Amino acid sequence: MHTSLFTLLTVSRLLRSDSRACLFAPEAVTLEKYSKTNVTITSSVPVNQPTVIVLNVTYSSNGNNSAVLMPEQVLLPAVATSVSFTVTALDVGQVTTYLLSNNSDLNCLSVRIHFMVVHSNALSVFSQVIGWIYFVAWSVSFYPQAWENWRRKSVVGLNFDFVALNLTGFIAYSVFNIGLFWVPYITEEFLKRNPNGINPVSANDVFFSLHAVLLCLVYISQAAVYERGGQKVSRTALCLLAIGWTFAFISLFLAIAKVITWLDYLYYFSYIKLAVTLIKYVPQAYMNYRRKSTEGWSIGNVLLDFTGGILSILQMILQSYNNDEWKLIFGDPTKFGLGLFSVVFDILFLAQHYCLYRHSSQYETVAAQED
Repeated sequence: MHTSLFTLLTVSRLLRSDSRACLFAPEAVTLEKYSKTNVTITSSVPVNQPTVIVLNVTYSSNGNNSAVLMPEQVLLPAVATSVSFTVTALDVGQVTTYLLSNNSDLNCLSVRIHFMVVHSNALSVFSQVIGWIYFVAWSVSFYPQAWENWRRKSVVGLNFDFVALNLTGFIAYSVFNIGLFWVPYITEEFLKRNPNGINPVSANDVFFSLHAVLLCLVYISQAAVYERGGQKVSRTALCLLAIGWTFAFISLFLAIAKVITWLDYLYYFSYIKLAVTLIKYVPQAYMNYRRKSTEGWSIGNVLLDFTGGILSILQMILQSYNNDEWKLIFGDPTKFGLGLFSVVFDILFLAQHYCLYRHSSQYETVAAQED
């Protein structure tokens, strides 16, 4: 018994002695132009000798003129676990630096710091507030339609093609968000391909997409039990859905066969979501036109969706100005597409509800399209 315990303790000590210390540093540091801040690099255990940590700049948005002033290297003293250095923001821009060390006992692979210098910290905070407002608006926008269906005990006026396409779109968007946010392998693959980039998916993106899938399923359950006027998903919509999911499954096999990367596979899902966004409102708008009425199509849903779309575009404009990076507007095509095309169709729906069919309170059943 004592021999076994001694052996286990010895192995444990050997494992600890062979394991290398790890460096930790803030992944992102945001500074206002002309401001200063201290950045701390921490070691998981005290180093056994004085260690030079090189700040290797791999990207500067301003070319040779760095947006920040910082030392080329810092010294981590022996037996110390941390060292700090001062960074001064010289101009608006972005700088990415990776940490390198002359100490073989120190593991600093893939440790990087992304410095972002902005025009105004207040504008950054305002942009974040706008982001949360449109996140709430888009999330809540699903409820007025569910309430309208429940109140009327009918889904007449809600186009089934729209519901089916919307469900597929948000499933695809959820796959993209979950993979890029929660799967470490894919996150590392993204950073390898974009060593100077920042993961575009945040926790609220994941929640929004999963929440949207849930509410779409609520619509479908309501369609199963409430009056629907003989409506069903059209052959055109079924064909489009079949094309989308066939594309997804073929891409899956290509990813398994390593013909494409798993990151590419996720991006294909984001393109499916964008394609759905381009077409999903068309059946609903056409149904409203044929019925000369928006009865059964919740205007509350439209108003909230319009609010979210406008604020989403506004946030991208503010971020682009604050970072002097106007390519941010087009850097996330799914997000930009969600905002732009939602706004365009929301304006159409508002025109139908408040102008074109304002006095049309009666509705007639529109047979499902067979084409």
